[in-house]
Amino acid sequence: MESLPDAVVQYIFSFMNNARDVAVCNCVSKRWKDSLPYIKSLYFPRNSFDSHTGMDHPDNIVWKMISSVVKLEELVVYSPFSCIGLASWMLLVGSSLKHLELRMDNLAEYQNCIESPSKLECISAAKNLESLKLWGVLMMNSPKWDAFPKLQSLEIVGAKLEDPALTAALQACPNLKNLLLLGCEGVRSVLIELPCLEQCKLDFYGLGNYSLTLTSPKIEFLEVQGCSWISVCETACLRNLSISNNAGRVYMVDFGKLAALEFLSIRGVQWCWDAISKMLQLASEVKHLYMKVEFTGDFDNLQPFPEIDFVDFFNSHPRLQKFDIHGAMFAALCQKNSLKNVQSGFVIPCLEEVVVTVRSPLNAEQKISTLESLLKYGKVMKSMAIRILQMRSSHSSADDFFDEICRFQRINHETVRIE
Repeated sequence: MESLPDAVVQYIFSFMNNARDVAVCNCVSKRWKDSLPYIKSLYFPRNSFDSHTGMDHPDNIVWKMISSVVKLEELVVYSPFSCIGLASWMLLVGSSLKHLELRMDNLAEYQNCIESPSKLECISAAKNLESLKLWGVLMMNSPKWDAFPKLQSLEIVGAKLEDPALTAALQACPNLKNLLLLGCEGVRSVLIELPCLEQCKLDFYGLGNYSLTLTSPKIEFLEVQGCSWISVCETACLRNLSISNNAGRVYMVDFGKLAALEFLSIRGVQWCWDAISKMLQLASEVKHLYMKVEFTGDFDNLQPFPEIDFVDFFNSHPRLQKFDIHGAMFAALCQKNSLKNVQSGFVIPCLEEVVVTVRSPLNAEQKISTLESLLKYGKVMKSMAIRILQMRSSHSSADDFFDEICRFQRINHETVRIE
């Protein structure tokens, strides 16, 4: 290192970010100490000050390290900090910061949430941020953010939110391209209007009865968990869509044309059949379809899927290449009349891979017939996986059905496997 030019040493140190490593290098030599101000990123792990016994408060130690850097672009703080400490850091490096990640840890601190300035308000000093990630956020009141015109990525993990506060926060980020809200609760009706948004992942914790209205003409990737009513009208660019509700029911989906959609996943305990039917109709050009919905029916009335015509389904999805089909949907395709419309020229033109999850031995003959039809008419089929999941039956029919599946696998061993 001693033989290297100063510029090279500074360049090497610019890739260092762990605060503890920076502090150690600061004590090695004067040359190393003089090179450390050129680092671009600082990271303070959760345990940074667990064994701290000095007189300086951790906030002051962070401040001193930040103040020694010429132009800090990224700051990640997982260790505990105060509002006053954060405000002092932002005054120092707010203008140069591009990436900020903070573990807020104030979910249970309502009093701190209403204090002024709050931790959220302190962030507003970093007006040139390009990405912001917050952990453990209590956002009951609208944050006093002017605007983050350069912010392209906002991620909030673990949060208690109120509808007006979330709306105000998103309005301060008009040019977002990536939005992630993970493990959030408290909101009821989510309204997102972001013209540049391309990727959006929403995971709402609770009863699963939230509503979502999304207006983002450039959206390409959308994943939604926990909503019962979903409206996304501008979908010309949407290629990847996942909707799930593990706690509640999906009552209504309202999407525009899904001409560009390549992947669709719908999951949950119960969906209204109108919602399922509408999604299948809109996703006629989909290439990968994943379906794991246990029941249909309205409100508390759990019902099985109605019969689905095998030929009509695959004729309506001519570009389908991979099909993950679970329980109820597979049973709907295996009804007595689902194969009655098969004509001599019928083929499934693009289907290459099928994953079938079987949970019941009921209608065993029809299920085996459907598996055989998938192979027979899937002219480019490369792989079929049959998953036997929690099949419970005290009757010998379960054993007989499993024997039939094993026989089917042996006959078609080059294509079929049992998991």
